[in-house]
Amino acid sequence: MRSDDVNPFDDENSTFLVLRNRHGQYSLWPDFAPVPAGWGVEAGPDSHAFCVAFVEKHWGPALRPGTIAVERQLPGH
Repeated sequence: MRSDDVNPFDDENSTFLVLRNRHGQYSLWPDFAPVPAGWGVEAGPDSHAFCVAFVEKHWGPALRPGTIAVERQLPGH
């Protein structure tokens, strides 16, 4: 596969942001792409490895998508 065929969301050699939404969910986001509405920057721009480590450190198992604990751990719930 040529390097220009790599999806920018999967390119471990690119620079990323860590985004967080109001539900406490995280996303790795290429730093060149506009931040979507409803998401804020929590970390970065930095390496893919740094951003993955940041998410693993801050997004505990109780805050994974689809868990009841998500809403209970968010402010106002």
